[in-house]
Amino acid sequence: MSIPHAQPGQAVDVSPFNQSLPEQRTVALFKSAQLELIRLVLFAGKSMPEHQLRGEITIQCLEGVLDVQIDGVSTLLQPGQLMFLLGHVPHSVTALEDASALVTIVLQP
Repeated sequence: MSIPHAQPGQAVDVSPFNQSLPEQRTVALFKSAQLELIRLVLFAGKSMPEHQLRGEITIQCLEGVLDVQIDGVSTLLQPGQLMFLLGHVPHSVTALEDASALVTIVLQP
């Protein structure tokens, strides 16, 4: 069963999952013609291999610790921290702890 996307004007809870984090999965919260918001869930040791997107993105860590690698340089994202990436920048994301984050993607035509 798919989770419905949020509708314009609808409030969406993005609080940390805390104890229920192990039961969660990555979901797209909404997608419009120009913007997509994803609640990323990665468990300790799991990663998203290197990839790149056309549009700019933000990664906002909500809980856990994420290691974001860009050009061989690691940056740790802790809860409450946000990272901005330009489009076409190869990057990977690895969870050092069970983690969730908000990923915003600017979609290109």
